[in-house]
Amino acid sequence: MFNKIEGRKIRIGVAGCGRISPKHFASIEKHHDEMELAALCDIDRSVLQAHKEMPGVNAYQHFEDMLREEKLDIVALCTPSGLHPEQAILAAGHGVHVMTEKPMATRWQDGLSMVKACDEARVHLFVVKQNRRNQTLQLLKRAVDEDRFGRIYMVHINVFWSRPQEYYDSANWRGTWELDGGAFMNQASHYIDLLDWLIGPVDCVQAMTSTSARNIEVEDTGVLNVRWRNNALGSMAVTMLTYPKNLEGSITILGEKGTVRVGGVAVNEIQHWEFADDREYDKMIHDANYETSSVYGFGHPLYYKNVIDVLRGKAEPETDGREGF
Repeated sequence: MFNKIEGRKIRIGVAGCGRISPKHFASIEKHHDEMELAALCDIDRSVLQAHKEMPGVNAYQHFEDMLREEKLDIVALCTPSGLHPEQAILAAGHGVHVMTEKPMATRWQDGLSMVKACDEARVHLFVVKQNRRNQTLQLLKRAVDEDRFGRIYMVHINVFWSRPQEYYDSANWRGTWELDGGAFMNQASHYIDLLDWLIGPVDCVQAMTSTSARNIEVEDTGVLNVRWRNNALGSMAVTMLTYPKNLEGSITILGEKGTVRVGGVAVNEIQHWEFADDREYDKMIHDANYETSSVYGFGHPLYYKNVIDVLRGKAEPETDGREGF
C-alpha cells in the first residue's frame, strides 16, 4: 500500500529547467489547488537566476541538496535522459515519488533498476507519456479496444521532423548515446510507444539506422519493420532531417473492418476515419483535431491530473514505471 496524501497540497520539485520544463510548470500552475511547486533544480546558475522570481520556490544547483533540504512528495525529472536512473534512485531513497520524462533511461538495465528502486522504497514511478492523452489518440485507442478494426493487417508510422545542428550543439549531452539517445529513443519516443500501446506486444523487429547529416553519435534517421504477436505487420520511418521544418507525425492503421490515419505535425489531425459500423463518438472526430505550435501537444496537464489522483488514492497510474519500461 502507498500512503495517500490528504488534507494539503502535494509538494513537487522540478529537476532540470530546459526545453520541456515549461510544460511542467504550466501543468503545476493549472492544478494549483491540488499541487504546489516547492523547489527547482538546475546545474546552470544563470537558469536558476532566471527562475528566482517564482515566489516561495527554493532553487538548488545540486539535486541531492534539494531532496535533503525540502519536504517533497514528488519530483519531476526534466533532466537529460541518461541522468534519470541515478536521480530516480536517489529520490526513491529519500521516500519521494518520481515522475520522469521520456525516455525513462538510455539503457535497459538502468530502467530496470529504476523500477526496482521505487518498488523497494514503496514510492510511485510515473513515466510521462502525455501524447496518449491527446483526444485524437484517445479516440483511436477506443476504436482499437472496441475491436472496430477487426483483424489489424498493417500499421505505418512516420515521424518527419527537423532538428538542425544548432539543436544538438545547444548542450553537450544532446546527440550522445550515454545521455540522450537518437531519433527513435528521444524525438520519436512517443511514436514508438504507439506500437505497443495501440497495437499490442511486439514479436520481432528489423531496423536500419543512419547518421546522415548531423555531427552526433546517435542516429538522425532510421527505418524499421515490425511483426506483432497478433501477426499484424508494420513499419516506421523516422528522420530529424526534414527540410525546412517539422512536417509530419502520423499513424495509419489498416484493418479488416476499418481504416484510420491520424496525421498532422504531431498526430493532431484525424485525416481518415472509416469503419464498417457506426458509433456515436464518430461525430467527435472533427472536434478532436487541434492546432499545435509544437510537437509536445497539450497532454501534460491531463497527465498531471492522473498523477495527482494516484497520490490522493483515487486512481491507478496510467503510465507507471513498468508501463514506461
